[in-house]
Amino acid sequence: MRNLKLLKSLRCTELQAPGSPQCVSVRADTGSLLVASQYSITEYDPQTGQVVSEASLTAEGFLPEDGSGEVVGLQDLAELESACLAVAGGDVVLFNLNTSKLECVGSVDSGLTSMSWSPDEELVILTTGQETIIMMTKEFEPITEVGIHQDDFGEGKFITVGWGKKETQFHGSEGKQAAQRKTQEVQPATVWDDRRPRVTWRGDGQLFAVSAVCPQTGARKVRVWNREGVLQATSELINGLEQALCWKPSGSLIASTQRHPNKHSVVFMEKNGLLHGDFTLPFSKDQAKVKDLLWNSDSTVLAVWLEDMTAGEDKQINTCIQLWVVGNYHWYLKQSLDFGRESLKAPVCVCWDPERPLRLHVVTHTWTSITYDWGWATERSPGQDATDHANVAVIDGDKILVTAFRQCVVPPPMCSYELQLTSPVNQVTFLHQPQRTNQLAALTSDGHISVYSQDLGEQADKTANGFRTVCRPLILQRTYRVTLPHEEPLALRQLLWLDHELFVGVSSGVLPTSSTLLILRPSPDTGDTLTVSSEIEVDGVVLSMVHCSQTSTVALQLEDGQINKLLWDCPEPSVEDWRDSSGCSINFPVSCVQMALCCISGEECLLGLTDRSHLYAGDTELASNVSSFAVCNDFLLITTHSHTCRCLQLSALSVKDLQAALASDSGQNDETLRRVERGSRIVTVVPQDTRVILQMPRGNLETVHHRALLLAQLRKWLDSLRFRDAFECMRKLRINLNFIYDHNPKAFLENIEAFIIQLHSITHINLFLTELKEEDTTGSMYPRPESSPLQPVTGQKKVDVVCDALRSAMESMGPNKFFLPILTTHVKKTVPELETALQKVHELRVNVPEAPGAVSAEEALNYLLFLVNVNDLYEHSLGTYDFDLVLMVAEKSQKDPKEYLPFLNMLKSLEPNYQRYTIDKHLKRHRKALHHLSKSGEEHFPEALRFVKEQKLYSEALRLYTVDSAHYKALNCAYAEHLMEQQHAEQAGLLLWRCGEPAGALQAFASSTSWRNAICVAQQIPLPPDQLALLARDLAEKLAEQRRYSEAALLLDQYAKDCEEAILALITGAVWEEALRLIYMHNRQDITETNLKPALLEAVGTQTAFLEAQEAMFTRHRSRLAVVREQKEKARLDMLDEDGPDCPDAELYSEASSVMTGSKYSHSNSRISSRSSKNRRKAERKKLSLKEGNPMEDRALMFALGEIISTVDKMREEVHNLLKALVLFQFDRQAEKLQLTYEDALQRMEAAVPEVWPEGLQNTQAPLTGPNSTANSIMVSFQQQQRPAASQQAPEVPTPPRMRNGVKWKLTILT
Repeated sequence: MRNLKLLKSLRCTELQAPGSPQCVSVRADTGSLLVASQYSITEYDPQTGQVVSEASLTAEGFLPEDGSGEVVGLQDLAELESACLAVAGGDVVLFNLNTSKLECVGSVDSGLTSMSWSPDEELVILTTGQETIIMMTKEFEPITEVGIHQDDFGEGKFITVGWGKKETQFHGSEGKQAAQRKTQEVQPATVWDDRRPRVTWRGDGQLFAVSAVCPQTGARKVRVWNREGVLQATSELINGLEQALCWKPSGSLIASTQRHPNKHSVVFMEKNGLLHGDFTLPFSKDQAKVKDLLWNSDSTVLAVWLEDMTAGEDKQINTCIQLWVVGNYHWYLKQSLDFGRESLKAPVCVCWDPERPLRLHVVTHTWTSITYDWGWATERSPGQDATDHANVAVIDGDKILVTAFRQCVVPPPMCSYELQLTSPVNQVTFLHQPQRTNQLAALTSDGHISVYSQDLGEQADKTANGFRTVCRPLILQRTYRVTLPHEEPLALRQLLWLDHELFVGVSSGVLPTSSTLLILRPSPDTGDTLTVSSEIEVDGVVLSMVHCSQTSTVALQLEDGQINKLLWDCPEPSVEDWRDSSGCSINFPVSCVQMALCCISGEECLLGLTDRSHLYAGDTELASNVSSFAVCNDFLLITTHSHTCRCLQLSALSVKDLQAALASDSGQNDETLRRVERGSRIVTVVPQDTRVILQMPRGNLETVHHRALLLAQLRKWLDSLRFRDAFECMRKLRINLNFIYDHNPKAFLENIEAFIIQLHSITHINLFLTELKEEDTTGSMYPRPESSPLQPVTGQKKVDVVCDALRSAMESMGPNKFFLPILTTHVKKTVPELETALQKVHELRVNVPEAPGAVSAEEALNYLLFLVNVNDLYEHSLGTYDFDLVLMVAEKSQKDPKEYLPFLNMLKSLEPNYQRYTIDKHLKRHRKALHHLSKSGEEHFPEALRFVKEQKLYSEALRLYTVDSAHYKALNCAYAEHLMEQQHAEQAGLLLWRCGEPAGALQAFASSTSWRNAICVAQQIPLPPDQLALLARDLAEKLAEQRRYSEAALLLDQYAKDCEEAILALITGAVWEEALRLIYMHNRQDITETNLKPALLEAVGTQTAFLEAQEAMFTRHRSRLAVVREQKEKARLDMLDEDGPDCPDAELYSEASSVMTGSKYSHSNSRISSRSSKNRRKAERKKLSLKEGNPMEDRALMFALGEIISTVDKMREEVHNLLKALVLFQFDRQAEKLQLTYEDALQRMEAAVPEVWPEGLQNTQAPLTGPNSTANSIMVSFQQQQRPAASQQAPEVPTPPRMRNGVKWKLTILT
């Protein structure tokens, strides 16, 4: 839906030469024009009008001096730095562009009628006066010469397999009459046909086509040849085929023209010569003739060069050039250049620029050259409010196709309505005035501006047949005639309609490098004429103008990217440089083909998109892969070549933020980005809406609701409490309805009645309730904007809060009206209140409401069954113990009455408490079942006991019976038995003891080694002394096995009356002082010599050996740790020196950590997380393995060293007690040795702590400096300060152990 807009036109009249131009060619490298006439060849620069080189063709004898000669072909050869031209006399001449010398490289006696070079300039085709084709190389060596007219069809001849005859074939839309139609004789070529062959190449240079007049029929026929000169195909007989011929560079179609009995068409042929599509020219059959067809280099525009067939009253012939574009299989006439009837101003040479696809060169009879630069533009209404219809105007000849996208999306070439004008339209502009942006003005090729506005009359929205008028067409209000000093095609360009009677346009300036801004207003004398009220000369060629409705700013862009501002709303309009808030001049680095004004962070800024897909904000590049963009309601929308559409809010971002946002990849829930179809472009954005209209490369449209626009609009509606609009939009576009509450919970709860009133529909309220979830959608699916304040989180569950609030409001507004939503609020709660909902339905059945429109119990139950599974509802109804309710639900289920009626009848026959027990047991509500069973009577206690054992409800059962009852004792015994099975013997003993079962309690306490309780129970029984002693010995033996020697000694001494065994137990447990106490208390000093002293000496040896082993292990691990760290540091520095600071693995090494996330272990770590806990523990142990070469060996060594230090440090009390005992018995030498050994071990380990756990270990991101560092390593270490630690999967660095230096263990007497 784009139009061709004239960016600039360069008119050069300085060139004067004898004769008139006959051929023209463009030099691709310099952009200069090569023009050949019947006298000379000239190269000149249209930008400056200066002649670069020139040579006479008559002086060298290539053309006659009387001017009767003709140049039939001209081609620039960039590789040879020459121009090749062919003259009708037969000479092929090279014109050296450096020396201006002419050289004849060949001659054909029969003369030449045309010359055509292949696109790669490797081959040249010459057609001769003898109707032959000569193919030559670029060195002008002949390849082949064949006749133009061949009897054979060519290598691509169609093959028939003999299936049927032509009369029996399908003839499509022509119908069966086509089978009987006789073949008409082909008509000869028209009278004005010059009878010369036309040659055109395909874009890849593999095929070329020749159109020539057949000698037998006198009609034109097209033949296709390959680059070896072999005929491939011959066109079918086409009646009325004309001379124009041009192969589409993309290679798909060959364009020509055909004159039908009732129309004049441009037709397309395939390479096999068959017709494939056409479009009709806007002329009658004999009104105009087509002189030539020209495709531009990218195959997007077809130029049709026309002349009138008959002269006018002034005996002059009108000439025009039309530019046609195809979209969605429809051909649009986008521009019509009317050169008038003056023959001297008529073009004689027309060609497209080979490098700039939308640049057209025209040379007239008087050697005036005009260069037109076109650009693609979408003419959309500029409004920003809801009154704007989002109109898009498409030019199609003398019609404007207008589509109002706010009301309807109509795929082109269809539209909402058409505006018919009297002449072809060249430009369309909308009124840039708020509230009136739907009005448009059209500039036609005859120099008139037609103004269209909305029909404000009273008309019925519905027609007689019942259809509703969605969009009323604009009506013509006035037509102005524009008086300009320059009478040439498109003298006025870049038309802007700023005010009701104020237009601004651009025309060519006095100099080729300048432009003139024209302020047009209606003439005071004649209201139908626009006159120039002000002229502003601009030093530079104005390429585009853009206006902002909010600020009334008009910005100009010059050819070199310079930006100016037009001050138009002042008595003396003027132009000034565009400056930012700091006063600096802002310009685009290169010229842009599309511009838009917007406000970024409160500052007005100009956005521009180049033809190379670079998007600029002033002089700052935002992105480099943008295919289209649009600004609407504070949002910037862009489409990219990576097939995405981004939508960014301008007020919340700075230019740098925009740059970063467009350069970064999107997150999972990034609302600013969405995927679109390949090649999509933005047509328009509906203001104050969520719709974005995209056009696909073929031309069809697609409407998307961009998530960023949608959420912004929803937030706006919710902030203004327009709940209905937000709900309808969310329901239609499948946005989670939780967003209505999550956006602002406080506002929702405060205005919940407004929410109910606006939704009004019971169905909509129910839909909202059924979608409620605990998830906060503003934190997951639809993240809040950064500028939006976070809502405080309450401790209550969201679903319960919303359900309770809605139910309370609906019950106050009308419980009968909102009965179904009230049921939904009960069902939807976190713990569904199904019983309450069922009870409400039952009450409704009992008390039928008389209010009109009230819901019946039948409807309510059906709705409840829709929300809840019928079997679940049946179970819950059974749990209410209301059999009427149960029957009501059961009747709606698929259950067989034979199943549930006997069960219900059985329940009705039971005692009430036992009945409820049976129901609860059926529903697996065991606690409630036990509660009811306990009330059912003494006769049901055995069943209750079995039920408690089955369901393990011992604690609940004990609370239901009195302490002094037999049932309570039976439950205690059962519970104790259960605890014994669960290996909780001590707790079982407590239960048995309190309920009067001392024998069982004693057994339980003895098995659990709870010796104090066991002794108490034994003495309560009471046990005889011998049995008590035996019990004490058994308990002491078990305590000794558990290394509880002090407790074992107490039992042996006090209850077993065996002091010797008690003393030996204390000696075994190294409880020296307590052993001495018993020795002296029982006067057994003999044990000192026999047991105590040998045990002390043995303990000294054991402790000394243990300390030596621990110290040796500590030294070994410490040395290995130093080696490992040295190896890791060397590897890290080597890698940094090799790869530099940009190495992606550089941060995997650190001064304190040897773990690399790239190692094979760390990759396997993700799999470990999914294993069992046993395997995870095994993996953790493997991770800390001390095996050499383990990637985490340094961490394992640190863990091992920490364990050794902790173990040795814990020996302080034990060593202290041993030293005291040794000194007492005068083992001073052994005590001194032990004390020195232990002290040395502690000092060595304490001194090693800073080495093993260096100070920078916990801060692995500290900058690495020092004599061994390089520039690269220092740079990387500083960069790592800004990043998280490299290895997040490695085990944490162990903290250094804390040694208990405050514990006094040394003996002073030994120092």
